[in-house]
Amino acid sequence: MNNSPTATRWYHRVGPGLITACVVIGPGSIMTSSTVGANERYAMLWVVAVSVAFMLLFMSLGAKLGAVGDASPGDLIRRHAGWPLAWMLGLSVFFISSAYQSGNNIGVAAAFEAFVQTKWLVTGLLLLFNALAIGFLYAFRDLYAMLERVMMVFVGLMLVSFAINLIILKPDVGAMAAGFIPSLGRSTDMLPLLGLVGTTLVIAGAFYQAYLVRQKGWSISDLKHGMIDARVGAMIMFLITVMLMSTAAAGLYTGQPVKLANPVDVAESLEVTFGPTSKFIFCFGLFSAAYSSFLINSMVGGFMAADALGWGSKANDLGPRVLTTSALLIGMLVGIAVQQFNFDRTPTIIAAQALTVVAAPLVAGVLLWLTSSRKVMGQHVNRPWTIAAGVVGLLLLLAMAGKTALVDLPKTLDSYRQTSSQK
Repeated sequence: MNNSPTATRWYHRVGPGLITACVVIGPGSIMTSSTVGANERYAMLWVVAVSVAFMLLFMSLGAKLGAVGDASPGDLIRRHAGWPLAWMLGLSVFFISSAYQSGNNIGVAAAFEAFVQTKWLVTGLLLLFNALAIGFLYAFRDLYAMLERVMMVFVGLMLVSFAINLIILKPDVGAMAAGFIPSLGRSTDMLPLLGLVGTTLVIAGAFYQAYLVRQKGWSISDLKHGMIDARVGAMIMFLITVMLMSTAAAGLYTGQPVKLANPVDVAESLEVTFGPTSKFIFCFGLFSAAYSSFLINSMVGGFMAADALGWGSKANDLGPRVLTTSALLIGMLVGIAVQQFNFDRTPTIIAAQALTVVAAPLVAGVLLWLTSSRKVMGQHVNRPWTIAAGVVGLLLLLAMAGKTALVDLPKTLDSYRQTSSQK
């Protein structure tokens, strides 16, 4: 792959942003956007636009940090703030990635279970796909280049799969356009709105952009390419999320509350109305989303933790690969325990939610601080309007952290206590 600044073909200008899009579009975002669409129809499409705009902002900051910084993000944090902050940031992201990796395993299993009824066969498939993911980390000399190619395939599959179902459903284009006018839909409840923002504004993925840019070999002279790439990645997130929400709005909205237990519920609901083909196509897209997020999510945790600990940050360094493998194995073991033995993974969710309250604003704050530091960025330091927009984004993340601390975490704890008391 030609990484030179003089490369002019469009595909030389994309890669890191596209990979980051695969972190965002996973089982959680499919579930949330489909639920919101099924209950609010098209009214919350404007929230997608706002969320993606803030994600684009932080992705651009991550890309700029990777291209301009004279060292890895972990090294820069240790140099300018000390190792405690670097360790806190890196290890928090690692534990969150590991905890939520079980959700990606469950998402992949759910896609298989829609067609395979034998639990042990599904478990075998999960073992196989985790083994392929781990093998992928060690098999290629140029890990980044191969990762970029594989994620391009998955993104293409997602776009095609979700677009086919949406076209078949023939959504109301006028209502879709009206959905980009800000409103709260049928409800004044802000919680679904914050939940939708939370599955799109994945701040650790935006920070990881710095690592991907460095692995692609971009430098200060490639900043323009980095901004184009971030926009392409953001547009992919926007299109897929809008398609998912509009599919649920067109196919599942009844005017009555709709509860979806998992993403496969969307596929099965579509099958009732539009036949088995729609279920197959949706699950194909679900698998692509789950498995692409599956690999990149673990790499975000593994690489950021390894860099924080000083174990390396390059694609071919051993430390990041070992910690990424650890995240994959933790997620696989929990996912298989849930799928095969009905293991209650609530404690891992509680731990992840508790860490997210601190980690998400921390990651955003550190990214904004590094890119606003003249010692780090030189003449490429953030402009005042960028800092102002970043502060607004940080406040939004703090609002989501408040939702997690005051609503999600107590709800999860209460549910866990009730379940435990009934045993």
